[in-house]
Amino acid sequence: MLLSENPVRQDDIRLSDAPWAATRGGPSILGVGTSNPDSSYTQEDLLDLYDIQDRRIRSVFLNCAIDKRFLDVPPFGDDGRPRMETQGELLAKHKARGTEMGARALHSCLKQIGAAVSDIGYLVCVSSTGLLTPGFSALLIREVGIPTDCSRLDVVGMGCNAGLNALNATTGWASANPGRIALMVCIEVCSAAYVFDGTMRTSVVNSLFGDGAAAIAVSHGTPETERTGPQVLKYASCIVPDAVAAMRYDWDDDQGKFSFFLDRDVPYVVGAHAETVIGNLLSGTGLRRSQIAHWLIHSGGKKVIDSVAVNLGLTRHDVRHTTSVLRDYGNLSSGSFLFSYEQLMREGVTRPGDYGVLMTMGPGSTLETALVRY
Repeated sequence: MLLSENPVRQDDIRLSDAPWAATRGGPSILGVGTSNPDSSYTQEDLLDLYDIQDRRIRSVFLNCAIDKRFLDVPPFGDDGRPRMETQGELLAKHKARGTEMGARALHSCLKQIGAAVSDIGYLVCVSSTGLLTPGFSALLIREVGIPTDCSRLDVVGMGCNAGLNALNATTGWASANPGRIALMVCIEVCSAAYVFDGTMRTSVVNSLFGDGAAAIAVSHGTPETERTGPQVLKYASCIVPDAVAAMRYDWDDDQGKFSFFLDRDVPYVVGAHAETVIGNLLSGTGLRRSQIAHWLIHSGGKKVIDSVAVNLGLTRHDVRHTTSVLRDYGNLSSGSFLFSYEQLMREGVTRPGDYGVLMTMGPGSTLETALVRY
């Protein structure tokens, strides 16, 4: 991986160097909360559990920079192995486990910021690992007692990039409703989207994804926001229509289930467009890439992270939270970047005036970014 120049600290930047970024305000991130299933498994645990002997598949599991993942493994069958679940059982698991994880992440976020369920004015729920009508927003309103006049939105099927798509809507509502709390919850039960057919296609997916939920609260224009997290200043997107089939979740007639597919060229497609979207994000702000102190990039996989880092000239230190989330949780789809954000906040290294970039990527193929100021 290429080493970039040391980032310029914000107290080294003259105000005239970044007139737009230094003066623009935006909704503030109040806090974040995460949750996972109770059970975690190392890659070796899963290979043993499913009695996987194929050397190629074992190599995929053991060389993807993942130590463990949190998963809801199905009940055991008569052979002592996890049995194959029907599509109906997978959808039921998505609903039950997703509601449970989402509620825990939501409560964790509210506890962190000292807010009550009754304070939520807008609820956005994100998921790509199952289909529900009504969606998780309605289920969580009932489950945790959110006021029934709460505005809501469900973002479904957009994949790993969806967290920033939904955050855009969440901060937009917050800007239009100053002083009120908008809350987004990413809920991904990836163990409800698995197909085990012994092929390399499904094995790559099965080696990568984990279960998790993450909630983030934002508000605009209140005294409380002045002493909390960063302001969200700007978004930028980039879609690559020629790669629309590179990442997809579609029906497998042979298995009678939905199945996720990842093209082997995904890391290179994402990496090749990383500079473009970051250029668009920083355009007009007066900021240079070297002035970004904190990078929170979706933990899409080892090759994806390496490709983005090389193309943007980032160091291992720059992507430390991205790689540690991949190592300890796997790819958590839409909520991965919020797990990284939580780690950054716990680290306590951000300083007032620091700039950061949030970046996700997924089906489309799509890259989403946000610029924040701490």
